[in-house]
Amino acid sequence: MKEEKFIKELMAFIQKATCSFTTVKTIKEILKKANFKELEETDHWQLQPGNYFVTRNDATLIAFTIPKNYEERYQIVSSHCDTPALELKPNGEYQKNNYLKYNIMPYGGLLNYGWLDRPLSLAGRIILKKENILEKKIIDVEQAIAIIPSVAIHQNAQANNSLDLNMQTDLQPILAINNKNTFLNYLQKILKTKANIIDYDLFFYNIEEPKQIGFTKELLIAPRIDNITSTYATLQGFLENNNNSINVYVTFNNEEIGSLTKEGAESSFLLDILKRIATSLKLDLSKTLANSFIISSDNTHAIHPNHNEYMDDTGNLQLNNGIAIIKEITSTTDGYFSSILKQICQEANASFQDATTKNDLSTGSTLSGLSLRHVSVSSIDIGIPQLAMHSSFECCGCHDIYDLYKTIQKFYKTDIIIEKEKTKLIFH
Repeated sequence: MKEEKFIKELMAFIQKATCSFTTVKTIKEILKKANFKELEETDHWQLQPGNYFVTRNDATLIAFTIPKNYEERYQIVSSHCDTPALELKPNGEYQKNNYLKYNIMPYGGLLNYGWLDRPLSLAGRIILKKENILEKKIIDVEQAIAIIPSVAIHQNAQANNSLDLNMQTDLQPILAINNKNTFLNYLQKILKTKANIIDYDLFFYNIEEPKQIGFTKELLIAPRIDNITSTYATLQGFLENNNNSINVYVTFNNEEIGSLTKEGAESSFLLDILKRIATSLKLDLSKTLANSFIISSDNTHAIHPNHNEYMDDTGNLQLNNGIAIIKEITSTTDGYFSSILKQICQEANASFQDATTKNDLSTGSTLSGLSLRHVSVSSIDIGIPQLAMHSSFECCGCHDIYDLYKTIQKFYKTDIIIEKEKTKLIFH
């Protein structure tokens, strides 16, 4: 796929991927069009060579391809499909000073001021009751219905000196003026149903459209760049796989809140599926894992144009200079897999950068680091550099996302064969 088309389709995907539920729903539609069969965890599996996917809790998805001449080896790429957002508290609507407001809680580590004065829409999952049946619905309002107004400079003279925002008082969205309808009535109207809404997992998100900017349109500004760019680039690379490995694509929920859920990277979901594949194909799981590799793709920070104090002495990332191969104390990257991936990048004609962080700045845990607690395989952490991470509108380089896609595509078209102390790469 050419870069121009790839970026255009990525921007369309970002507009559909408004929370983990809508992202997984969109990925399912893409996979079904590509002739992937949906499996249920509650069913008995009898797998044959072919394409499959399975979801957990509507918000995490694992897809895999079994080739005709498969070998005892998994090649896995993981990302996460949740993004920082404003999650609605149960029964959180209230009236104040003629405003209909909704009580929210922060989902993930928000850059608070980046959520002010933005058009917000609503997406997620609701649970309906019809007689004695509970039914799940994934929804996206797809129009701006709320805003969090900032305090004018005339009322807060210190706004440009110290913007200390309180999540409870400063980030409560308003939905209407002098409203007589309830929030649940509004949801029923959106869904065109009179069924009782029992509960929901709903999120306010920035509905602004992605845009390419710069003299040559080399930059992408959009909501949810972290980490929908990785989710999409790795998906497209996976769909073009062509080797003899059992190729696996994973996008996890709940990374932004620590991953310790039944469908997060800290869960047994990935290991459960790898076990079921091995059992169905009568593979030796331990041997298969010993031959396997996992790439974790999540975004990291580019050099900030106005703040050199956050730069490391070395290992800094520039926009549109290639993917980041992240080597930090909390990452899983080692020289072995890094060397393999650099060869794959070169074969894919994709640029790469070694990424490190200043020792006095904290870094977070990684998806593969959490997955390795359950699935012990050779692992590496990569991503793309970006600016304004966890704001409601972020920035990254278009070429970097395309390099990520090319790298993952080539990874899935390469057989990585471990032979005692040597590793052979067969490119297809």
